[in-house]
This record gives sequence, C-alpha cells and structure tokens, in this order.
Amino acid sequence: MDQQTTLHHLFSALPLLHAHHAPSSPVYPLLKKLARQEIESLFARSDNEKKPFGPFGSIAFPLFKMGAVNSLNLFDIDELILFSFYLVNRNRYQRILDIGANIGLHALLLTKIGCKVQLFEPDPVHFKQLNHVLAINEAKVESLNCAAVSSQSGTAEFVRVLSNTTSSHLSGSKTPYGELERFQVPLYSIQSLKADLIKMDVEGHEGEIILATTKDYWKNTDCFVEVGSAETAQRIFAHLNNCNVSMFSQKTGWKKVKHINEMPTNYKEGSLFITTKPSMNWTYTEIT
Repeated sequence: MDQQTTLHHLFSALPLLHAHHAPSSPVYPLLKKLARQEIESLFARSDNEKKPFGPFGSIAFPLFKMGAVNSLNLFDIDELILFSFYLVNRNRYQRILDIGANIGLHALLLTKIGCKVQLFEPDPVHFKQLNHVLAINEAKVESLNCAAVSSQSGTAEFVRVLSNTTSSHLSGSKTPYGELERFQVPLYSIQSLKADLIKMDVEGHEGEIILATTKDYWKNTDCFVEVGSAETAQRIFAHLNNCNVSMFSQKTGWKKVKHINEMPTNYKEGSLFITTKPSMNWTYTEIT
C-alpha cells in the first residue's frame, strides 16, 4: 500500500475511532506508530519538495529543528486527530484562530481545506519559518501576527527555551529550565478576536486566556486547547462550568467532562474541546 493510500485510510479511520483517541486506549499506540512511520518517510528531509499528505493534497514541510525536537513531532498522532476533525468539519468552520501557531502546520492544512486563518506566534524564529512554510506552499492566510494572545492587550516578556523552543512561553506561565532568552512581545486580548474555531497551544497561558472569557464569547466559537497542569485544569473546569459551557476530553475518548478527574492535565493526556453545542461532531463526510 502506498503512502498516499495509507494516509487516506488513516484520516478516514480516525473520526470513526474517536472513542479510541484516549491515550489509555489499546488502539492509540497502534495509531501513533503507524502515523510516525508514514510521517518519517515523508518529511524527514530539509528540502522544499512537496509530498502527498492524504486528503489534504501535497504539502512542503521541510525538516526544522527546535532544540531537542524537530518538525516531525508536529505530526504526532494527537495532531493528526485534530487534522481529522478539521476535515470532518470543514463545512462547519470557516474562520479559524491559530493561537500558538508554531511554524504553521495547522494553518497550512486549514488553508488547504478552504478555511480563513488568523495566526498568532510570538517567537520570531518560529514566525520566520512559518512565513517560509506558507510561501513555499503558496498558502494565503487572513492575517499573520508575530504576537501572543492573553487576557488583555499590551506587551509581555516572552521566554524562549533554547533546548526545546516548542516549550517557549509568556513569562510566569510555567517554570522553565536550561538556557533561556527573554524579550518583549506584543499581546492581543482574547476578547478582541472572534472565530468559529480556535486552536490554542500556549504553553501554560491557556488558563489566563480562558478565564478572561464569558459564556457569550463561546456562543458561536468552539476551541481545542492543550491544558498544561492540574491547577490550570481545575481553574478552567470551574470557570466553564460556571459559564455553562461544555467540555469534551480526549483523555476519556471525547466524552463530556462531568468531573475534574476527566480533565486532561498535560499534553500526554490529549486536548480539551470547548463548546456550547451538545456534542462534538465526528460524523465523517466523504473526502474527494
């Protein structure tokens, strides 16, 4: 079976297997291994050659080092799960906020299925590579912002973690280790930004952002967020329950969160989905 067919099958199967997206599921490591094998065979080189990426078509995504990790890690199974959700719902979400865009993989794939994307990435090194990725793929986004998102606009100190720049963050959001660089970055307030769907990966600052929202903010907006700690999970759980906003957890196979112990507390437990809708949509739409 060729790579293109394998990836088509994988993206077709992931929505059907959504109850097995929990990292504790016995199916999960099999999906993880399959995804890694396919991705390494496609994107382990530093060239700009376009490679087939299943139903998304061909993309160029050159190998890029980010300290101890590299761009291959951006294709891990948890990310492919989100990509499959984008595909299933490509006619339901048109305007996307990519908060913590890194080097642009989510944004690139969202443009490939016709979405209008606003990008926010505060690290200038990542932002430069993000622009390169979009350019070599001739991908057009609605706006590009070398900035962070927070509870209010202004400026803040950003901490670049040189050993793993995917772990870089706004100062005070987490405890960093190793060699660091610090500099100021502009902030946009979450209240000023509107979209149908948000992808949020902000390395510990997610609590600050979500606690700045009200129920009205979520009326027409859904969100995938990575939760960085048990303390942040507790804060988000209490706030969204108080706002009568629902949460669905990858940790439990996307079941609705009813108890705090069902919340993900780190990236190893997957994402949290926030919505005022009664359920997540995993209904597969045929992809041509």
